[in-house]
Amino acid sequence: MPELSALTESVVAGDLVLTPVSRDDLPELHRLHADPAVWRHLPSGRHRSLARTRDVLEHYLDDWRDGLGYWSARLRTSGDFVGVGGCRLRESAAWNIYYRLEPGYQGRGFATEIARAGRAAAARVDPDVPVSAILLEHNLASKAVAEKLGLRLVWRGPDEGNPDPDAVRLIYVDRDVTREQLDLLRF
Repeated sequence: MPELSALTESVVAGDLVLTPVSRDDLPELHRLHADPAVWRHLPSGRHRSLARTRDVLEHYLDDWRDGLGYWSARLRTSGDFVGVGGCRLRESAAWNIYYRLEPGYQGRGFATEIARAGRAAAARVDPDVPVSAILLEHNLASKAVAEKLGLRLVWRGPDEGNPDPDAVRLIYVDRDVTREQLDLLRF
């Protein structure tokens, strides 16, 4: 279990220090979001301008108004930037687990550390709100993380708005959700 002193302060999760995103993270966040290797499962998500990353960062900052948002993840030993992730309230329906990692740090368990820390923080902020993971079916690594968290698949269907007409979206949750909650998570 991650150490949680205060949700707006740093969280230690395994080998990572997770700190709420800040505007100072913009250069690293842009490098991450502009890297095609980071978007191999959703190429259309790649950021092609600093302005797009700046807009996304503003949304990340706004998420903290709900008591929880995304963290910048850095190695505890060196401070090197690993990626971004955590948990945010999605459509007031569920906390949603998210992470995006630098290619050199993928496959080393960091996504699971971030996801576990996000789930623990969500339980502290509002344990009555379900936790979800929304992902593409062909992203086997993300499926594995959702399953390691004990989330279960509750929906499989087309990924509306994805330029790939064959893309399939999966929704995992930690408990039963209402039809209305599921509909909000689907879009």
